[in-house]
Amino acid sequence: MDRSPILFRCDGNNRVGWEATYQCLTYAAALQRRRRVSHFLSQIEPFPLIAQVARGGNEYIAAAHPAGSPEDCDETIRIIRKLGVAAVVVAAPGVTTDYLRELSSTGVLVAVIDSEAAVRFPTKLVFNPLLGIEARKYEHERGTQLCLGERYALVRSVFRRQRSLRPLDPQGPYRALIALGDDDFGGHSLIRTRELLAASRVEKITVMVRSHHHEHDELKALAEEHKARLEVLTETSELSTRLPRAHFAITSGDGWSLEMACVGIPQFVMTHDKRHVACATRLEEEGAGLYLGAADGVSELTLREAVNHLLDDQLERVGMARCARYLVDGRGPDRMVNAIEVMLHPAILAGQLRIAA
Repeated sequence: MDRSPILFRCDGNNRVGWEATYQCLTYAAALQRRRRVSHFLSQIEPFPLIAQVARGGNEYIAAAHPAGSPEDCDETIRIIRKLGVAAVVVAAPGVTTDYLRELSSTGVLVAVIDSEAAVRFPTKLVFNPLLGIEARKYEHERGTQLCLGERYALVRSVFRRQRSLRPLDPQGPYRALIALGDDDFGGHSLIRTRELLAASRVEKITVMVRSHHHEHDELKALAEEHKARLEVLTETSELSTRLPRAHFAITSGDGWSLEMACVGIPQFVMTHDKRHVACATRLEEEGAGLYLGAADGVSELTLREAVNHLLDDQLERVGMARCARYLVDGRGPDRMVNAIEVMLHPAILAGQLRIAA
């Protein structure tokens, strides 16, 4: 079987955020199980994040231009031909139809990770790792396969492993997880941490942020001040002992929300980006969480009342946990890899088979 590499085109920096980069890293980890080498053509900052890309066994190529620009299109095509890749995965919000069509003209399989449905897709594959956007809202050309919904949620292995270990309702004392995503530019991790510290019923608080979070030092100083109640984690692997014991989480409707749902943790969702609103709404509709609204509009009183209500109602917590686990099974990355492998099958490439969207 052909084991040509896969090229990921994504950026991660203060301008566009880091969500797309971490989505691609999760996907690349799943591809490694099929012995596919992944190359990242990216502009990634700060510098230590490049080491994280390489640590997963991936190859990093510094991009000279922002993703989606005409200059970047020419550069990406040169890299495609130089490496002889089998497929290109584009995860860059704001790319245009013409950009994607130019990449498809090279003859390689082009897949897009997209959660906005804002352009017409001329590519063979479109993945939406979040919830809420229906297939009818996507504009695409003939032959495009849409991989949407909870079946394709990108769940990292540390969350999937804890799924079988977590009880539906852990024993006390009450513990909270704050995981407001990879792009918390509004600093709500620090704001919500201080609000939970003021709530005496929550005895243990774990805050998950990236090491490049702009308020990382402030959170660390706050954790030093409240050693008995608060801890700040920057490595996802450190969550393994906290996930089974958390009574609820505060998330932002991004991939972290779906990973918490996979484990079965009740959650309060407050979005800070419009592309996450549909996912947050769907989580509430399915009974897997409570959507409080945009983060800037959620007051301390609103959050405190919601937390107290959940802690007072054990049946509500158990119900949320069951609905969440039923919604997301954690096998999304494997299904995405299978989709790539199916589309790369010689019979598919020759146009001899058809597969349903």
